[in-house]
Order: sequence, then C-alpha cells, then structure tokens
Amino acid sequence: MHDPLSAPLPGTQAGSALRTSRYRVSGMDCGSCAAKIETALRRVPGIREVRVSVPAGTVAVSHEDRVGADAVVRPLAALGYGATPADPLAEAGPSACGGGCCGAEAQSHSHSHSHSHSHGHSDSHGDASEAPWWRGRKALLTVTAGAALGAATALGLLVPAAKPWAFPLALMVGLVPVARRALAAARAGTPFSIEMLMTVAAIGALLIGAVEEAATVLVLFLVGELLEGVAAGRARAGIRGLTALVPDTALLERDGAAPHPVPASGLAVGSVILVRPGDRVAADGVVLSGRSAVDESPVTGESVPKPKGEGDEVFAGTINADGVLRVRVTAAARDNTIARIVRLVEEAQASKATTERLIDRFARFYTPGIVGVAALVAVVPPLAFGGGWTEWIYRALAVLLIGCPCALVISTPAAIAAGLSNGARRGLLLKGGAVLEALGRITTVAFDKTGTLTEGKPRVTDLVPFGRSGGGSEAELLALAAALEAGSSHPLARAILAAAAERGIAPPAAGEVTALPGAGLNGRVDGRAVALLSPQAAGSVLTAAQTGQAAAFAEAGKTVSVLLVGGSPAGLIAMRDEPRSDARSGIAALERAGIRSLMVTGDNARTAGAVAGMLGMVANAELLPDDKLRIVRDLQAQGQRVAKVGDGINDAPALAAADVGIAMGGGTDVALETADAAILHGRVGDVAAMVALSRRTMANIRQNIALALGLKAVFLLTTVLGVTGLWPAILADTGATVLVTANALRLLSVRP
Repeated sequence: MHDPLSAPLPGTQAGSALRTSRYRVSGMDCGSCAAKIETALRRVPGIREVRVSVPAGTVAVSHEDRVGADAVVRPLAALGYGATPADPLAEAGPSACGGGCCGAEAQSHSHSHSHSHSHGHSDSHGDASEAPWWRGRKALLTVTAGAALGAATALGLLVPAAKPWAFPLALMVGLVPVARRALAAARAGTPFSIEMLMTVAAIGALLIGAVEEAATVLVLFLVGELLEGVAAGRARAGIRGLTALVPDTALLERDGAAPHPVPASGLAVGSVILVRPGDRVAADGVVLSGRSAVDESPVTGESVPKPKGEGDEVFAGTINADGVLRVRVTAAARDNTIARIVRLVEEAQASKATTERLIDRFARFYTPGIVGVAALVAVVPPLAFGGGWTEWIYRALAVLLIGCPCALVISTPAAIAAGLSNGARRGLLLKGGAVLEALGRITTVAFDKTGTLTEGKPRVTDLVPFGRSGGGSEAELLALAAALEAGSSHPLARAILAAAAERGIAPPAAGEVTALPGAGLNGRVDGRAVALLSPQAAGSVLTAAQTGQAAAFAEAGKTVSVLLVGGSPAGLIAMRDEPRSDARSGIAALERAGIRSLMVTGDNARTAGAVAGMLGMVANAELLPDDKLRIVRDLQAQGQRVAKVGDGINDAPALAAADVGIAMGGGTDVALETADAAILHGRVGDVAAMVALSRRTMANIRQNIALALGLKAVFLLTTVLGVTGLWPAILADTGATVLVTANALRLLSVRP
C-alpha cells in the first residue's frame, strides 16, 4: 500500500538521496508552536523540508542520510519540546498530549529516550504525551507560579514591608522559564514569539512599577497555555483513540493445538485466529468458518451489525456479536484498517487548506505589525502630545499581549482537524484540509455505476415459472437452476445460489453438467434433462409471450436466463446489479444541497439507463476511461466544480482530473492511494455527508476567524483608549484561543 509516512514531502524528488522521518512532539499545542518548530528545523543543515501538524502532534522532516535524529531532537529540546520517533500504526493508542501550549517540556525531557530514524515502535516510556495533563511540566509550572503569586499576595497583606521584593520574586518564578524559551525561539529564527511578547511585557511592567499586575498576568498566561494544551489534547485524542479499539491479544490457532493468546501486534499474515462472541476482532481478515453478526460501528459508523460468514471480510476493532468465527489474517498490525485510517488522517492533518495557508501568511506579517503598533503607542503620545511615559508604555505593553496570533493561527487547523477526525470515525476519509475545503464548493458529482451506485454484484430480481415441465413454482424454478450452478464462481451463478440460500432452498444434486460456450449450461437433475440458457440460445422453444417477457426484462437492464426442463421452457430468471439501498436517498440529499448528479459508466446504455431512471439522474454509458476523463474536463470548462465517485481503479484518470476524487468502498489499498477521499462502507449518502461536513467545517472556520480578530480588535481599541489594561489583554489572547479551540471541538460530535 502507498504509505504517506514514507512518501517524499512536497519539494523533494522521488529517487533522490532523501528520507522522511516522523516524530511525535510533546508540548506542541498551538499554531505559533508549529511556526517556531518549522523555522528552527529548516535552519538545520541537511533538512530539506519540514511539515508540522499541530492537531496530530507530529513533525515530518525530509532530510539527507547524514542527518541523525539528534539533529532534529536537539533544536526541539532547546525550544522546550520533547520528541520521539513516531509511527501511529505501531502505537497502542497513546493518550493525547496534556502539556501546555508552546513547549512547556523541560529540555532534559527529550533526552530521556533512545531515538532512531526507523518508523518502528516509539520508546514512549516517560513521554509527556503519555501522562495526563495535570501531571505535565506545564501544569507543574502553572501551579508553582500561581502558588508563588498567592504567597506574595498573602505576604504583602501580612507584612507590607515585604511587598516590594515578594512580587518581583513571584514574577521571576514563571518569567524565567518563559524568557528562556523566548531566547531559544529568537536564536532559532522566531524573534516575535508569544514568549518574547510576554517577556517584554512582563519586564516592561516591572520597570514601570506594575509588578503585581505583571505577576498576575504571567500566571493567567500560563493558565491559558495549559487550557490550550488540554483542548488540543482532546482534539488529538479524537482520532488517535481509534488505535485503542484493537485488542491487545488474539487467540491464535497453530498446528492443531488449542487456541492460545498471543499479542495482536505480532500476528503474521496467514495466521488463523479464533474470535469468540463479544470479542473484538484483532486483525483484518477473511472468515474461514462460522457465522455471526459483526458490529462494525467502531470502524465505519454503521449502526446495524452485518452478517458475516465464510469468505466475508472482517476488520480489526469490530465486535463479534453472537457466533464463533475462525479468521485468516490478511494484514499485519501496521496495515490494518484502523491503522491506515489513523495514518491517513494524521497525514491529512498536516496537509494545509487554502484558508489555512492564507492565515499563516497573514500571521507572519501580523505579529511584527502589532509590535510596531505597540512601539508607536509607547512613544508617539508622549513625544507628540505630551502624554505620560508610564501610562503610554503600560498601554503599549497591553497591546503587545493582545497581539499574540495564537487564536488566529489555530482557528483553521483546529476546525479542520476536528472535521477530519469526525469524518474518519464515520468512515469518511479525506486526504487533508484542502480536500475538506474543496468538497463544500462542489457543484456536480459524476458517479460510476457498477460498485458505486450499485452493489457491484447481480441479484435475482424476478422469478417467472411457466407452470409446467417441473417448474411449477418459484421455489422449484430456483432449485433446478441452483442445482446446475452449484460449484460455479460466475457472478450470475453466485446470484442464483445466493437467492436459493436466502429462501432456504437446498438444491438437488445435478449430474453430467456441461458448459455451453456463449449459451449457458445443461445437465441432468433427478433423471430429467435440465438446461439454463440465454433467451437467444433458447430460441424457438419460447412462445411469443415468453419472448416478449424476456425482452421486457432486458429493456429494464436485466440479464435473463431461461430454464428448460426436458427441452420445454419452465420459467425465466431475471438478474440485475441493483442500486444500493441508499442510492436514491443519497442522490436526493445532493439535490437538496444544490448539487447535480450524473452517471458515467462503461456499462451498456440499456442497463445504465434503467438504473439511472430508478435514481432520477442522467446516464452517460458505454464510456472508456478516456471518455470519463473528457466528461469531467468538459464540466470543469463550463465552470462546474466536479467530484468524481468511483472504485479507484478503472476510473483513475477521471478521479485524478476531478476537483475531488472520491473512492467508494475505501477499505482497499488502491482506493486510498488514487483518490482524494474515500467512503469506507460504500454508502452513496456519504457523498452528501462529506459535503455537509465540509460546509459545516468552513462555517466553523469563519466563526473562529471572526471570533479571534473581533476580540483582538475590541480589546486593542479599549486598551489604546485606556479603558482596559494588562489583565483583560492577556485574557483576550488566551481566552480567544480557548474559545476558538472549543468551538472547533464541536465538530467532533456533529452527525449530519
């Protein structure tokens, strides 16, 4: 399978002497954290490309072979972040990072691990990402600084003479670690970090005598960072929590011995495991024996358990309901369905949407601009209008605190990460924020037919016994046809056998069965000559009425077989690849969203027209892959934004050319590789659900941007006018960040 973790990053060339290493970073909880990390790593010799994902808590670097892990870990440690080699597939579902924003971890923390370039199991013992947030170093610093402020306040009340030195000492408890991080960020190429703004504001307040306020503001700043970390950790846990669905152990059958428990992570492809009622399936596989209902809701979001029997696929993390299943493992732990979902979503979270890139570019100019405004506020009124220096410096310091871009920078990625996670938990896989953003602007959806709008396998739709020659009832007609088809793997044979099984019909034994090329089958059943033929092969034995009935079925896009018993017609069996149960409602949902649907298929025009007529859409049939591509491009030339939905194989050119390519039944390797998005459990209605999720996410982003900029604008104005001071300023910053993140988190639980 295409592995997005080992793929070259944008800007690298396949085949060059570059490799991609991926690290899980603790303490990275806001957009400014990501900017600092990216800037610092880009300055390391030999590192060509850096991709940071705040929602996933990861950084991927494309580097030359000579660059060791220490070259990545050391600059991150200097900034206050811990880093360990990451592979979401090999992890047992670590909990989200509970550290604070902007790297609260001590430098020594990241050296407590053994690092390597491999994408194997990360050595996570002691990793801050494993610890609950209240045990993190950021929480410890916040509590210590708060206790120091409380002690200084109490001491100032009891011993007023101690006040001049108690509050500066309390200020230093929190300021020294923050200032150290600010200097490290400046050395790494980020002079305008939030830590630097906070440090300048605190020192400035100390110099103008606002020490009590400076100490209080610093504690509020640390509390805000801690809250950001908690919120970011919750968002991060949303998708990574999927890994916890896979059980730790599996019951392995080997050499005829009784099944015994083994670690699920060590199951090899081809192993046979036993899944008891109530157990979670430990690996992707195929049922060898047994029948049961399997609850796939943890993986696909499908609420109704699916019946599973011999030959059916089962997914890791799903729950066996009521029967014992023997399952042959088809994918190793790192390649099972859940692992691929986690990998895809974490990689997607690092792929920025257009809005996110615009916000990032804006933030690069915004923060220096705020520093310039603060400088003007400090010097212009005293020099030009005779204002008091202390008063205007105080206001300038408050402007600095308001200027932190954290809330603005996190507004988009937080919403996109929540949207991607929500989709993944419902079986809607999207490869990045750009895809999520583009889906909401789609105006036309072009559907493949077979396996997309339809089930992809024919079903018996009509049984017409002619009431003579031993085919007097539907059951007899089906039994004789099933007798001839027993043992055949032809799709039409499987349809007849499935129909017989559904009705509880056990077909009698057939002998002397012979295939008639291009015509059908014949043989003997209970001593009678029986044949199952096409209407053309049956020829003149059919009456005019029977021929007309067969023609009517064919006109409706159905395949017709004629059963002959003793040379006389006994009945007709009509079969068709039927539309999926939700196809009509799925198309209607798109219509309600203002999106046009059309069918593009290589199937014959009669069959395509019949299915399209049932679904209320236009059919374009008998198309080659190039024709599908041409239709997509023609629609785009007319100004349409086109989504192409197909199986990810024969539709590859059209999937690639469309604004968004969506693979139906996205559990397959090819579907995940070729399309921009994939629908895991094959429901047509999920296309409309993807569009709704996109539109809801983009609305959330607009709310977040308005919230972040609106709060800052209000407090900037009130600060310059002298209405508000340092306390409201820091609350405006950290409060806006927490509000924006909390608003984004609402997307995690939305179900359209």
